[in-house]
Amino acid sequence: MWPRRLLRIMTQPMDPVGAAGQPAPRRGRLRRFLTAALASLWRCLPAVLVTLLLGVAAGFLWAAVAPRPHLVMTGPGAAQVTSAESSAFIGGDGWYCLICLAGGIISGVIGYLLAVRGHHPVGMALVLLSGLGAGLITLWIGQHSGQAGYHHLLSTLPAGRHLSASLSLGARSALALWPLAAGIMAGALELNDTLRDRKRTAQDGQALALD
Repeated sequence: MWPRRLLRIMTQPMDPVGAAGQPAPRRGRLRRFLTAALASLWRCLPAVLVTLLLGVAAGFLWAAVAPRPHLVMTGPGAAQVTSAESSAFIGGDGWYCLICLAGGIISGVIGYLLAVRGHHPVGMALVLLSGLGAGLITLWIGQHSGQAGYHHLLSTLPAGRHLSASLSLGARSALALWPLAAGIMAGALELNDTLRDRKRTAQDGQALALD
């Protein structure tokens, strides 16, 4: 169900003649459309802010729970992985995927309640864009958390000492998980409401026909 105001503005035929017999300005209808779109953007802003805050929390969570590869110092400022087949690389990506999927589901529900349900096209677009932003925030915080300490150890530890590497994401395609999960969740809730409304309308129509 699209907002009636936006549909009315977009589908209203253009009147070539104004009230005073002059050509009607084309800018009026465009201005009304932009005003309605900006109003929808403003009302959807809380959903965007909540999603971005979820991204901040997800970044710190990823930094706290994700495993890090173990390194051994080979010289001043140089280190290498102790095991080339370390599962920490896969584990770090796996935790990122799980956290982003969970965050996407939560932000999809919040986005539906605060944005999609009242401002369908604009709300869904913002759910997807804010989900992508949340995934990027999660990546940035996770990769930069503890990085200063890592570089300090890397520059001061002698050869043979062990340390943990900084966190990094190997599969960049995982960035799509948050907006994908959010879009599917919000879309599923919207579809459920649409089907429920159609069923209720059909039942009301049958009741009126019986009367």
